[in-house]
Amino acid sequence: MFEIGNSLREARIRRGIEFPQAEAAIKIRGKYLRALEEEQFELLPAETYVKGFLRTYAEYLGLDGQLYVDEFNSRFVTGEDNEARRARTRRSTTARPQRRSRRTETNVVLIALAAIAIFTVIVISAWKTSGNPATVTKTNANAPHVTPALFSFTALHGTTHVIARNTSATGAIRYDGTVQKGDSAVAIRGKRLWVAIDSPENLRIQVRGKRMHVPGLRPRVILVTATGWRPA
Repeated sequence: MFEIGNSLREARIRRGIEFPQAEAAIKIRGKYLRALEEEQFELLPAETYVKGFLRTYAEYLGLDGQLYVDEFNSRFVTGEDNEARRARTRRSTTARPQRRSRRTETNVVLIALAAIAIFTVIVISAWKTSGNPATVTKTNANAPHVTPALFSFTALHGTTHVIARNTSATGAIRYDGTVQKGDSAVAIRGKRLWVAIDSPENLRIQVRGKRMHVPGLRPRVILVTATGWRPA
């Protein structure tokens, strides 16, 4: 057991780093870095941010980021936090039948529309063939190309809480929720995303439509761009 805040402060002072310098390097506000050193974790937005900021700041100072996250979990993550997480899971489970019902209704409507479209195409094709045998169907070469979403994910098993923000940890929230196996895929568009994931191994992740593997069953914070992902 060690003092998280004092250890961070000593490492920063030993390296001759001031808060503005650290803030510019890792894109975390100086007031949050000061809160980490003073162990005022309640000043940070949420527990996920505490872990992500703690890991990033410790590694920036040349320390073992995972060691600091483990120490935070052992000292500050209480049974109440676990109960709140279980409550979120129960709410998500309760909402699943309603989502499945809506999904079923949507599928029925889509199937009916598809059948009508196919029938219409057959009738038009038969009419054109009988009225003008020499007609040649041309392919529209100018059809728009749909670019896959920057970041998409689906739960493979278990439940996982995900927070996605524009550009950095202080950007606008694009997604904040818990997913579990059976839920629909979540797709987020943009150019650069800051993403905090409770259990990456529970997710199937794609970047611009390409499957990506983010290892680990512990919380991770990553930066996602069009070329892939990297630790934040």
